[in-house]
Amino acid sequence: MTPATSATPPAPAPAGPPRPPRPFAALRANLGSGPVLAACAILAIIILAALSANLLGLADPLAISPMERLKPFSAAHWFGTDAYGRDVLSRVIHGARNSLLIGAGTTVAALVPGLLLGVIAGYFRAADMVIMRILDGIMSIPSILLAIAFVAVTGASITTVLIAIAVPEFPRVVRLVRGLILTLREEPYVEAAISLGTPTPLLMLRHLVPNTIAPLIVQGTFIFASAILSEAVMSFLGVGMPPEIPSWGNIIAEGRMYFQLKPELILLPGVFLALTVLSVNLLGDAMRDALDPKMAKRV
Repeated sequence: MTPATSATPPAPAPAGPPRPPRPFAALRANLGSGPVLAACAILAIIILAALSANLLGLADPLAISPMERLKPFSAAHWFGTDAYGRDVLSRVIHGARNSLLIGAGTTVAALVPGLLLGVIAGYFRAADMVIMRILDGIMSIPSILLAIAFVAVTGASITTVLIAIAVPEFPRVVRLVRGLILTLREEPYVEAAISLGTPTPLLMLRHLVPNTIAPLIVQGTFIFASAILSEAVMSFLGVGMPPEIPSWGNIIAEGRMYFQLKPELILLPGVFLALTVLSVNLLGDAMRDALDPKMAKRV
């Protein structure tokens, strides 16, 4: 009879390489939180309403009716009418389309050339000095003054307002991308690619640009929110969107003279503006936490 042998626990498996961060898992976890989920729902509702404004059966936002001016809430006009007899709710929803267009257009106009110049400035030392000194000169001018001066010279329109808001945001994107490229240049895999004779355009597209996308996505959300606010400020000062084009900024500007008599002329577009900016900022914070490797490791 052989003696019983005691069972020995199996040897632990050798530890493998550390798991890479999973930003999409972190993003799903962040999007599952209450505030971010509410922000996504609010943004979806506002964007859907703006895109389908012509299908909602609302009154013409440009139709003037002097006999209906400053009417209170009613079944025909849920939020009343303004000083020209135009439906307030219709103007706010149609204005959402133009305000969101300004935000999205400014984001693209700042990110695309900012990425291009940032990569050039970070990789080519000779171009760095020239590009950054020009951008330092642009950044030395207050952004709102630069935007007002540009619109005053070129005239008010959606395109000029968009460009005027994008110009002050553009240098910040260049500085962000430049800093990332300066760090990536010192990485071993980039040095190995250079030593193997990888062409510079291929090196940029394969190894440098993809590593700047995540920070640019986060930066884009904040540019989007900032652009909507900047348009509202410019319109309030009378140098933004033309009066015949409804946007949240010029709706608030037109209603400020009647605030004591009819406060909803300012409150309704103001609530839409505040909810949109707050929702975009919450979504940007969630994306930053998810795409930051230090935060992603916690998920």
